[in-house]
Amino acid sequence: MIRSNLLLFALASSSFAAEKLNVLFIAVDDLRPELRCYGYKDIHSPNIDALAARGTLFERTYCQVAVCGASRASLMTGLRPQTTRCWNFKTPMREMNPDALSMPQHFKAQGYQTLSIGKIYHAHNDDFPQGWSEKPLRGLGQQYASPAGIAASKKARRIQKETGVRSNGPASENGGDVSGDIYNDGGVAKAAVKRLEKLAAADKPFFLAVGFSKPHLPFNAPGKYWDLYDRSKIKVPSRDKVADGLSYDGSTWGELKNYSDIDPKTKVLNDEKTRELIHGYRASVSFMDAQVGRVINALETTGLAQNTIIVLWGDHGYYLGDYGEWCKHTTYEVAAKVPLIIASPQLKGGQRTQALTELVDLFPTICDLSNVTIPKELHGVSLKAVIQNPKAKWKEGVFSQYFKSKPKVGKVLGTSVRTNRYRYTEWRKKDHTGKLEDITLIDLKADPQATKNVAGDPAHKELLKKLGELTHKSGTGIKP
Repeated sequence: MIRSNLLLFALASSSFAAEKLNVLFIAVDDLRPELRCYGYKDIHSPNIDALAARGTLFERTYCQVAVCGASRASLMTGLRPQTTRCWNFKTPMREMNPDALSMPQHFKAQGYQTLSIGKIYHAHNDDFPQGWSEKPLRGLGQQYASPAGIAASKKARRIQKETGVRSNGPASENGGDVSGDIYNDGGVAKAAVKRLEKLAAADKPFFLAVGFSKPHLPFNAPGKYWDLYDRSKIKVPSRDKVADGLSYDGSTWGELKNYSDIDPKTKVLNDEKTRELIHGYRASVSFMDAQVGRVINALETTGLAQNTIIVLWGDHGYYLGDYGEWCKHTTYEVAAKVPLIIASPQLKGGQRTQALTELVDLFPTICDLSNVTIPKELHGVSLKAVIQNPKAKWKEGVFSQYFKSKPKVGKVLGTSVRTNRYRYTEWRKKDHTGKLEDITLIDLKADPQATKNVAGDPAHKELLKKLGELTHKSGTGIKP
């Protein structure tokens, strides 16, 4: 009798271990890893903080390309940009990779219902019908809510139609006493909650991707989220450029200059405008956090949380006046570093790790945690071992890349490797020669604020050689 019971227990345990868990896959656009759970006390992010308390927070995760379209194409295929050939924000993944196996496509083939609500890929219907069981839901709310913002936005669209020059309304908006559901992210959360309620009644595992656009420009949110912050206490970042840095490796912040209240000829934003935009960005973060809370709460109330993995990730970093820069589009730490939190009902929570990780690792990780076969062709590495042991010895380095234009040379590709101590970037000409043009080396132990390029120091000759050799692995990555 005892042996029979033990056998039944063993079979039940084996069945549980093999169970395909659901996946709630939450994407956030332009989110810096600056939340209260990351140690930033001034930021109001209670819902993401609560998620971190039940999962594993990754302190050093990096994107492959600091622009949304390319970053997401790499993440969703588990392939590095040299393979996806997606380098900008507008190239659809499927246009360049008709035969690639995407994450939702793989889960769909394993019997999952795969659904996309909000911004997951940059292109609205990218990866449909290959990856998604249903046509993705986008455009679920307004961009502006105030009369002034709506009027300015309409005017900007007229200008763009007449001139062909990209134009938007103001870069930020305090929406005042309006419902959050007016804005797109509120609409995304509302749709995700309704979908979870339907999924709770279905007898099929699901992969539900929910993409929030905030805190992406414009920094718009209802007034109550603006009220969480005192603008007079917002510190203006140092505008000092990286000493001995390159003339072309920064952000031109052209994206911000498309907004109606930003002079496109401006080279430096004054303190008043800087504080206004940082205020708007933080309000947008808190508004987005509230929408994340709505979705996770629905997961709880429907009873789905007990067998659902939650993954929250940002697609790249963002400059908020740091070094006088705005937006992203560089290989530097601010643009490349992203937040990542993974919570599984089968694994320990409330922990954090400093293991060097990258977004290309997500595809194999989610497969591993969901008890789904990991495709062999993926470039990333499953992070399950790190979740099980946050202090595990891990990768020697992770990679980010970006194309820039060097004066009198033309297009150059910056390949950046981030190690425990250094960020090394080499810039090579985009032609058959791949000629090395320049090197940037930041010593993040001696210079945590990344203020100086020390590549020219003769003492680093051997170090540069070693780090240069690491960049040769940027096409497939460094294994633990």
